[in-house]
Amino acid sequence: MNQYISDNKDRFINELMDMLRIPSVSADPKFKQDVLRTAEYVAQKLTEAGADNVELCETGGYPIVYGDKIIDPALPTVLVYGHYDVQPADPYELWHSPPFEPVIKDGKIYARGACDDKGQMYMHVKAFEVMMQNNALPCNVKFMIEGEEEVGSENLATFVKGNKTKLAADVILISDTGMLGNDTPSITTGLRGMSYLEVEVTGPNRDLHSGLYGGAVANPINILCQMIASMHDENNHITIPGFYDNVQELSQEERAEMARAPFDLEKYKQALDLTDVHGEAGYTTMERNSIRPTLDVNGIWGGYTGEGAKTVIPSKAFAKISMRLVPNQTSAEITEKFQKHFESIAPKSVRVLVKPHHGGEPVVTPTNSVAYQAAARAYETTFGVKPVPVRSGGSIPIVAMFKSELGLDSVLMGFGLDSDAIHSPNESFGVFNFMKGIETIPMFYQYYAEMSK
Repeated sequence: MNQYISDNKDRFINELMDMLRIPSVSADPKFKQDVLRTAEYVAQKLTEAGADNVELCETGGYPIVYGDKIIDPALPTVLVYGHYDVQPADPYELWHSPPFEPVIKDGKIYARGACDDKGQMYMHVKAFEVMMQNNALPCNVKFMIEGEEEVGSENLATFVKGNKTKLAADVILISDTGMLGNDTPSITTGLRGMSYLEVEVTGPNRDLHSGLYGGAVANPINILCQMIASMHDENNHITIPGFYDNVQELSQEERAEMARAPFDLEKYKQALDLTDVHGEAGYTTMERNSIRPTLDVNGIWGGYTGEGAKTVIPSKAFAKISMRLVPNQTSAEITEKFQKHFESIAPKSVRVLVKPHHGGEPVVTPTNSVAYQAAARAYETTFGVKPVPVRSGGSIPIVAMFKSELGLDSVLMGFGLDSDAIHSPNESFGVFNFMKGIETIPMFYQYYAEMSK
């Protein structure tokens, strides 16, 4: 198989580059046709790779690409999940090269979606092709590639609930996470949940002259900033009443095991151009971004932001806020607590509106399962070292949904790196990582089939 991978390396990369040129931004309606075109591209490549029953399954939003290869119903079945939509590329001016004109520089493919998740999703399509071309597919495989992950997978749960027979499998395989490093592979064993919402603060019924009304009328931007600032105390604990009530606290032994993962704080700060880190008192950086809940402002705006000066007291101010959740917290519970608290701290001089967007539940995957052990062996085979189990700070809300609706655990075989800048300008994915994924994934199938007997 490795010879086939080597012989077709350039073609694999070029196919990925072709897909990266399509701006499949699901959050922006102006890219609708591009998102649909990407779905068609994925379906075409699945068919060419050897999948059967390939189709674009319609949903209330963008279609889900499905395909399968059932070689023997008695063998185990792997359900591969990925997504073909990408984050908006804004701000465009911060990209070193246009986000939808992929380039390879210093061994990395630079483009929006290179790592999240087109590059990682496409590894599975090519790994499947490798196994098919070498008559080495050891078990059944199904593909479910969606186009709405970056906007909350709004229609995926409905599709899953309505297609349980179609999606019946033994394990779900996902590559939408990362590794500690190219010399330190890791497998993600936990993900944080998410509560995402937008807030609106309204003062006067129109923008006002800041000279005539300043000091006499509440400024919604000032008020919003004060309200947001009050949501963390001096120890960076979140002040929403009851926020930590159900937080799962790890034992000292579990925290000590986490600390074994290699982490260089100075390199971490240097990579981000920081003089110091920041976060909840009493926890390390690795703990803060994985096993602890957070509250962050993702965007804030209001008033005049154009060139020059315009002295106004704005009528409204807005912010988008996300909270990352840990086991035993639920998105519904936290959203409700946020809304009650935010409304309660607003002064009478303004009106507030909280608009929930989407949420997802935290999840911890087992490390003693056959699937996890097969993944660990696969990484060890191709990287030469055992992978480290780690908990990720990111969220993949559908992992908990898959467990509740299909009764299946997921294996999170990520190949990205923290330096890939997903969701940011200059997103990238290493050519090494892309090709290593294509090499490693078939080994997972081999070991999973062997260990499932």
